[in-house]
Amino acid sequence: MQRCFSFAIHTKKYTFAAVKNPPLDFQGKRVWFHRYNFNMAVKIRLQRKGRKKNPFYHIVIADARSPRDGRFIERIGSYNPMTKPATIEIDRDKAFDWLSKGAQPTDTVRAILRFKGVYYKKHLMRGVQKGAMTPEDAEQKYEQWVEAKEAKVAARAAKTVEEIRAFHAAVAGTPPPKEAVVIPAVEVAAPEAVAEAKVEAEAEAPVTEETTVTEAEATTAGEEEE
Repeated sequence: MQRCFSFAIHTKKYTFAAVKNPPLDFQGKRVWFHRYNFNMAVKIRLQRKGRKKNPFYHIVIADARSPRDGRFIERIGSYNPMTKPATIEIDRDKAFDWLSKGAQPTDTVRAILRFKGVYYKKHLMRGVQKGAMTPEDAEQKYEQWVEAKEAKVAARAAKTVEEIRAFHAAVAGTPPPKEAVVIPAVEVAAPEAVAEAKVEAEAEAPVTEETTVTEAEATTAGEEEE
């Protein structure tokens, strides 16, 4: 029968098996190898949702033989790449559980799991199994990592909101607010006070040269009359 394999070639993703009496394909050629997906039964992948040019995705656990948007085993999160930063919601415990059972993520989902710290948790659990740390220490490190990561994401989201607000203000043509000019207060004296100050200034003024010369001339004129 054609199911009698002569040898098999195993790769990371697939197993290729040769048959003794290969059948003909639709072009009349001999098919010497058949590809069997033995190594990847369960995958963690994205399932597309949303309308045209505005997609979002569900992160699902599905059979490798199922179509992209077909049946799935369990939904563990969602991913929206249209926001800035991208909105990712995922159950880390379920993702780690399926990853520990041997489920293989796609490239995009692998990047998401690394970003959300699932692979970091797997690294810490491997250290616990080897005796490098206790489960309590691993849990504490994981919580600290998650808190720091969430703080960075929140800061990036706040920065994006501020950039959008500044862009809308620039497009709307609203001028930036002008700084208020502060004029120091000047005290205005009353007219009576000004007059008194003027009289005092004249009284205290020293005798000028012109006044001295006039008095001298007056004394000289008096002596001549005598």
